Amino acid sequence: MSSLASAPLRNDPLETIRAKALWIRRRSFQMVYEAQLGHPGGDFSAADILATLYWGVLRFDPSQPNDPGRDRFVMSKGHCTGAFYSALAGAGYFPEELLSTYMQPLSKLNGHPNRNYLPGVETNTGPLGHGLPVSIGIAIAGQMDSAPFRTFVLTGDGELQEGSNWEAALNAGHRKLENLTLIIDRNRLQQGAGTEETASLDPLDDKWRAFGWHVEMVDGHDHQALYDVLSASPAGRGKPLCVIANTIKGKGVSFMHDNVSWHHGVPNKDQFEQAMRELV
Repeated sequence: MSSLASAPLRNDPLETIRAKALWIRRRSFQMVYEAQLGHPGGDFSAADILATLYWGVLRFDPSQPNDPGRDRFVMSKGHCTGAFYSALAGAGYFPEELLSTYMQPLSKLNGHPNRNYLPGVETNTGPLGHGLPVSIGIAIAGQMDSAPFRTFVLTGDGELQEGSNWEAALNAGHRKLENLTLIIDRNRLQQGAGTEETASLDPLDDKWRAFGWHVEMVDGHDHQALYDVLSASPAGRGKPLCVIANTIKGKGVSFMHDNVSWHHGVPNKDQFEQAMRELV
């Protein structure tokens, strides 16, 4: 199957973000279909967040992935590699053609991202609850050096049931890491069940405030709202920022919409073709 073409850049940044979010959904779903492996529900809930970051917020140069002045982004929900790899390829870190090797033997595009294989991957993730602690270490280093870069990390909401996140949250609040932004993909579904059925997280905003964070709640599919909160200067805030992005698992495709079975479901031919018709 031929690779889908990248969406063209447009003059309006929000139109670019919208086009790229749609492309991430289409390209990642093609990857999952061809590999018959992946986590498309979470790919789709995170697509708008990733598009806003890579085409509106993050400062980076894909030709110099280790530039010390770059903003850092950690994909803590490392199982959603379809969307993450699509964003990295679309942003220019590696050729789009490499996406067709997703999950193949010896491919650099593993089920979980590996920084030793791909530029743009700041740290290996996959075991949940690791990305935020690593990101806090990065932010502490930036704070100590008075460096201008910002650190962003995207977690799933089910991932927050890992205790390592809360130890890290306490440390970040104590250190007043205003250069750190946590984004929570709050789709309320995890593997097999809803988050509130498994281990209730609500009131999630109050929990983060109690740990010394500034909290904003947004529609995680509203590109303007995401851009406004993520691009705002952190200077003078005096706290790390937690953005609770309310999202829908499987956003954009009718049979996947808010459907827990698509946490790691894979499409058959008819489902793939229907999704491609709906993702326009």
